[in-house]
Amino acid sequence: MAGLLSRERIIAKPGFNRWLVPPAALAIHLSIGMAYGFSVFWLPLSRAIGITEPVPCAESMGFLEMLTAAGCDWKISTLGWMYTLFFVFLGSSAAVFGRWLEHAGPRKAGVVAAFCWGGGFLISALGVHLHQIWLLWLGSGVIGGCGLGLGYISPVSTLIKWFPDRRGMATGMAIMGFGGGAMIGAPLADILMKHFATPTSVGVQQTFLAMGAIYFVAMLAGAFGYRIPPADWKPAGWTPAVQKSAMITSRHVHVDQAWRTPQFRLLWAVLCLNVSAGIGVIGMASPMIQEVFGGELIDLPGVALRDLTQAQKTQLATIGAAFAALLSVFNIAGRIGWASFSDYLGRKRTYAVFFALGTVLYALAPWAGRLGSVALFVALFCVILTMYGGGFATIPAYLADIFGTQFVGAIHGRLLTAWSAAGILGPVLVNYIREYQIDRGIPAAQAYNVTLYVLAGLLVAGFLCNLAIRPVADRWFMSDAEVERERALLRRVIA
Repeated sequence: MAGLLSRERIIAKPGFNRWLVPPAALAIHLSIGMAYGFSVFWLPLSRAIGITEPVPCAESMGFLEMLTAAGCDWKISTLGWMYTLFFVFLGSSAAVFGRWLEHAGPRKAGVVAAFCWGGGFLISALGVHLHQIWLLWLGSGVIGGCGLGLGYISPVSTLIKWFPDRRGMATGMAIMGFGGGAMIGAPLADILMKHFATPTSVGVQQTFLAMGAIYFVAMLAGAFGYRIPPADWKPAGWTPAVQKSAMITSRHVHVDQAWRTPQFRLLWAVLCLNVSAGIGVIGMASPMIQEVFGGELIDLPGVALRDLTQAQKTQLATIGAAFAALLSVFNIAGRIGWASFSDYLGRKRTYAVFFALGTVLYALAPWAGRLGSVALFVALFCVILTMYGGGFATIPAYLADIFGTQFVGAIHGRLLTAWSAAGILGPVLVNYIREYQIDRGIPAAQAYNVTLYVLAGLLVAGFLCNLAIRPVADRWFMSDAEVERERALLRRVIA
């Protein structure tokens, strides 16, 4: 098995078609991208005991008691911590194992990711069966989050090396599937939950089991489809152009030095602020549109979500899942579209557009909700999601421009700790500001307004951080002899 998964086994032979590698990356990223669609489970899980209505826990119940309470339903804010753990452990595992992946190769990392992500679903299914929230946090949040990290970074440096002539497009292809995972997964989960639902079950347990098996098989197929180019490989007929931009280097910064530079810290802040603004909204996409518009979504204007019948709430749940899936369509389109566009516009200018335009759109969203315009509200978030996805797809190319390509996978892994921080900041802002306002009598339809203004403020801060990024100083770059020593070490590891 070690030989089957080794880096040496996946070095491409002469004549290999590099366009066969992106589908392998997509198979893994479409699977782990279901992390974005988990909001479709929140409302059913919040009434896993009561089935039709949540059974509240006693207000005097402490945190440790809540972890093992099996007789009352979980709050959405409590379930939301599973979503937060996804991205905490995604960033942490990517940072810890990023350099290991450079030596072990993407196939081995992809197989480990398949076991973690698929196994996380199985543990979560057990958590639903026993009604133990800590098992959901452990299964999908911690173990699944590690699978997310390894699966996410496994194709990045590989595709950058296969497509040195189209760096932005390559990183867009590498991770566009992650944005589109919910496009497939959210509707599939909704269909499966309805299929498995009974008068005594909301159908989530069986759905977790089925989806865990499906994703495990798909991710294994993707992992075994990976190939890496030989050292110093270049596309036929391609000659590296002389770089005209000071923001694009042909030299290399070592991964152990990159994180010490001011450029790394600024890029960390840029990613964290951009992700924080979008990730909280994605995590609450399904409940948000249902609560903001209520009966408006099914031609019952003025009727709040709480006043609808169970059958009508079921209709809204389907619409909520469709909204989450639609956002995934634009998320995935933004990843390949904006990343490819950044090859012409430049990474820094592309991020400036993300932050400036995003600020305006977030500030307009509460106004669209007050107008009762579902179409405008949906359109605003669809555009926002293209830039959210585009930010993820553009950042590896931004790193390659600033720090060189030799260690871009490992540097990207360390930068993803910004995603971990955003995975806490974004959902906490959305979930707890919403809950705080509802507890004080604010209608659910207006409970997201303050949060959206706060998220717009985060984008203003991100714009300023991006504006401050400059080329790396000469003292941080490796010498030609140091680069060759690193490449020789890698050749010895492969041999």
